[in-house]
Amino acid sequence: MNVQFRESTEAASPLTVKTAIADCDIHPARATRTELYPYLAKRWQHHLEVYGVHAYQGMMEGPPYPKAQPNASRRDAYPPEGGPQGSSLSFMRKQLLDPNNVELGVLNPLNTGQGIRNHELSAALCSAINDWQIDKWTSKDKRLKASIVVGNEDGLSAAAEIRERAGDKNFVQVLLLSRNVEPLGQRRYWPIYQAAEEAGLPVGVHAFGFGGNPITPSGWPSYYIEEMVGHSQCQQSALASLVLEGVFERFPKLKMVMIEAGFGWAPSLAWRLDKVWHRLRSEVPHVKRPPSEYIREQVWWTTQPMEDPERREDLFDVIKWIGWDRLLFATDYPHWDYDEPSRVLPAGVSDANREAFYLGNARKLYGIAA
Repeated sequence: MNVQFRESTEAASPLTVKTAIADCDIHPARATRTELYPYLAKRWQHHLEVYGVHAYQGMMEGPPYPKAQPNASRRDAYPPEGGPQGSSLSFMRKQLLDPNNVELGVLNPLNTGQGIRNHELSAALCSAINDWQIDKWTSKDKRLKASIVVGNEDGLSAAAEIRERAGDKNFVQVLLLSRNVEPLGQRRYWPIYQAAEEAGLPVGVHAFGFGGNPITPSGWPSYYIEEMVGHSQCQQSALASLVLEGVFERFPKLKMVMIEAGFGWAPSLAWRLDKVWHRLRSEVPHVKRPPSEYIREQVWWTTQPMEDPERREDLFDVIKWIGWDRLLFATDYPHWDYDEPSRVLPAGVSDANREAFYLGNARKLYGIAA
């Protein structure tokens, strides 16, 4: 949603044109079906033409809840030269980067090689996506930085991809999705966290994914709106797993970013985890501290889709618990629930918190010098 504050309360405080921002969730798209082919071996080009791609889900292709228009994107985001929304760098500059003075834009490609049953194909597609990000995007505009996409269900090949890209200034984080074959704290994913920690790269966990399981604990919902609301539930499950399986204790320098699932639920999840941990801590001796401590120290949050409570002070109570230094502004461009930068924060936010919110936190997390 585009978060707006009602006129009956505080009006939104618009950004000036000169206010630089970091956009920590931009979705680049491929202009054509075969755009990745130059980055794939002939073997995999042939495989895609003959056998296609098979994800961990019942549907042969596409998401379980189609969003009624290509790429789930804004209708005004179609590039004038053709192609799907998000596929044109020149139009992205015109529509997003330049008018909003985006100083840092983090690319999070979706519809990649993640969640594919053929792990070799998954690794090949993810590597191709990473080469494509450099060739088409980051090498053409230095404001843009890429996320390392990895074949998430094969921890060893994913770790190898991270180590191959480590030190490449085109990349600022590793990208995972929230719906996987198993909860993200499971040991099959630990090589990913180890490689990311060694490389000093945050791990972003983005909403969506192809894990082959229903998106609720009791089956498939009837409507797309239930899937959208359910993103926060998937993220909560992923975060609880990371804490309780001991990932943060085992990898104390690991930094996680929860992307595109809101953040208003963070305090209540942490409170509940703490309460139960105090009673059942003997079951998880590897979790040596209250879960809330790991969350507050090792987790960051992108803002979109930012919750919009009727009482503004409720939102600021949540932010106070999380910390202004843990929020990363994001638009979700070019998707339909894009957040306009000037309509997110109300008046009354201090200059220091505003600067951290829009730019400073991202610079610090991703190691981008001013």
